[in-house]
Amino acid sequence: MAVASRFKEVITTEEQLREIIGHPHQLVLDKTQPHLDEYTLGFIAKSPFLLIGSVNAAGKMDVSPKGDPAGFVRALDDKTLLIPDRPGNRRADTISNIIQNPQIGLIFLVPGNRETLRINGTAQIVRDPELQEQMAQQGKAPHLLIAVTVEEVFFHCAKCVVRSDLWNAERWPDLETLPSVAEAFIKHMNLDATVEEVKADIEEDARTGLY
Repeated sequence: MAVASRFKEVITTEEQLREIIGHPHQLVLDKTQPHLDEYTLGFIAKSPFLLIGSVNAAGKMDVSPKGDPAGFVRALDDKTLLIPDRPGNRRADTISNIIQNPQIGLIFLVPGNRETLRINGTAQIVRDPELQEQMAQQGKAPHLLIAVTVEEVFFHCAKCVVRSDLWNAERWPDLETLPSVAEAFIKHMNLDATVEEVKADIEEDARTGLY
């Protein structure tokens, strides 16, 4: 489907793309594996944070974060991962998308580590009671689990993390100048509340609504 563009030079074919960036080295292609192994499982065991990319039946994309204590994603075998779905804002974009279209992509991060781990595959939403109980935190089991069937897994090049200096605290931006989420909420939702009141609500939800 053609997309209208405001730009003068737009890459629209694979041939145009490859003329500019070339083709990947065979070693880059060979690093992709169809299953998990001791190296990728070891990385997942150390990861407290991941991003899930999903798409609905109409092609609308979403990327959502998931976080918990390191190792919160459990491997049932070398082709299957379980991700707990903890309480959130009930939008359930990822869950709804998976029901419509099972294709998903994952990126795992380990704080302080330059490489990331990428996994592509398909997913199901499951509620097996014994698995839910095994993934409980603070005595509370997740209502839903995302079961991922792995199709592709590979470590991603560290260059993006190196360029961003992501884990170097000395290069982190000044949070005092960061736009306030509370102020944004007030404007976006036309709230009749003060910034302090909205901040207090956000903090209270973070304290009491994690699990």
